[in-house]
Amino acid sequence: MSAQPYPVTATPDEAPETSALSSRRGVAILLLLSIVQFMDILDASILNIALPSIKNDLGFSQQSLQWVVNGYILTYGGFLLLGGRMADLLGRRLVLVTGLVVFASSSLLGGLAHTSSLLIGARFAQGLGAAMMSPAALSTLTSTFRSTRDRNTALGVWAAVSGIGGAAGVLFGGLLTEGPGWRWVLFINVPFSALAFLGAFLLLKKDRVSARLANFDALGAVLVTGGMLLLVYTLVKAPDVGWGASRTIAGFAGSAALLAGFVFNELRVRNPLVPMTILRVKGVVAADATQLVAIAGFLPMFFFLTLYMQTVLGYSPIQTGLAYLPLTGGFIIAAGISSQLFARIGTKPVVVLGTVISAAGLYLLSRVPVDGSYVSDLLPGILVVSIGMGGVFTGLTTAANAGVDQDKAGLAAGLLNTGQQLGAALGLAILSAVATAQTKSVLSAGDGLAQAATHGYQRALLVGAFIVLAATAVALFTPNSRQNTAAVVEEEPALELAA
Repeated sequence: MSAQPYPVTATPDEAPETSALSSRRGVAILLLLSIVQFMDILDASILNIALPSIKNDLGFSQQSLQWVVNGYILTYGGFLLLGGRMADLLGRRLVLVTGLVVFASSSLLGGLAHTSSLLIGARFAQGLGAAMMSPAALSTLTSTFRSTRDRNTALGVWAAVSGIGGAAGVLFGGLLTEGPGWRWVLFINVPFSALAFLGAFLLLKKDRVSARLANFDALGAVLVTGGMLLLVYTLVKAPDVGWGASRTIAGFAGSAALLAGFVFNELRVRNPLVPMTILRVKGVVAADATQLVAIAGFLPMFFFLTLYMQTVLGYSPIQTGLAYLPLTGGFIIAAGISSQLFARIGTKPVVVLGTVISAAGLYLLSRVPVDGSYVSDLLPGILVVSIGMGGVFTGLTTAANAGVDQDKAGLAAGLLNTGQQLGAALGLAILSAVATAQTKSVLSAGDGLAQAATHGYQRALLVGAFIVLAATAVALFTPNSRQNTAAVVEEEPALELAA
């Protein structure tokens, strides 16, 4: 039986809730899925600090070095929708373990790489593996933890892990680069992937395949993947080639044409890859749009603060990583509190308040001076941002999955993660252009490089604050999913425990 869009909370006499999290296996499943998500998010940022070492070791040019990071973002964002729908159609456990194999193999290959082209190729493959793992893991989570309390707790943990992953990537990247070397930034994925691979077979039930390959919408898969790849690639390259360049305009136009063709194809085929009915589920579109805008303003913070701490304040990679530790604590606390508030006040107030708090934190960070102090100039803003975004991530993850039928849970997860990746690419592209323009303007006025760079970071963080504040307006259109999250436990468990 599929979950209804607006289920009513069951009373003890009607349908007593059973808690999957009260069992050791339920906790183990949540831990397994959290490890998968943590690896996905971690690898989007963990190599940033190692880039200078990689450049010197493998002889990268400055232009090609960006693809060590962007290669992962490109395939991760480009294949998320396809990965999510494949999880629904071909089985979540199958897609999850396949993604783990691709992810671990490419991590090992990248760690062993002795040429720049081989490392970039490995990072492209890593993104493909992550695009299969993440939506399969999130849809498994929402299908496994069905009671109100379990689902809110599990989604709170998921959101906290997602937020922590970005900060932890900087910390672990610094520790490993200055310790055993940059190659271990990639090698570290292999044992964790192996652990998750084993856990998937031990803990997750083999789900039934709901579609034959003969009915698979191959044209839709090509169109949506091609359109997403071209869109993310255009966003990544726009700051280098110029937003008004013919190449950029052609990229956006080509992406729009492919995605328009995809929508036309989905409306006419019998077994669409992405059934458009999911867009009619109240909350999906608004939650995903809010996620995109909020991420566009928030995630570039890591990029600019890392540059500020290393190039202006002279922090080492390890010091820079440690500076983000309070951020992880704030995420954990905020996600835990938020997940318990949903049953009382719903997701909308948490998300709206969270975006306002996050914008205030980014505003504080936009005032960092050239001779800044961590305790007085960085720590307050970092803590405020972490508390706000912890609530935003948790609320949006819950709202975007409320009321979605179980056979479309992977698609809903793919849509949410796609919004996150597009927001990250769009935000970094826009704010990098803002920072660069401001830095050049200050340099032309005769100020020093450190002063000019700081002004650029300040302007980018300030614009980021306004973007996150704009997400508040979008969040007002999201339904308050206090009732939606109170799903009734179904008689037939889906994916809870392996037989």
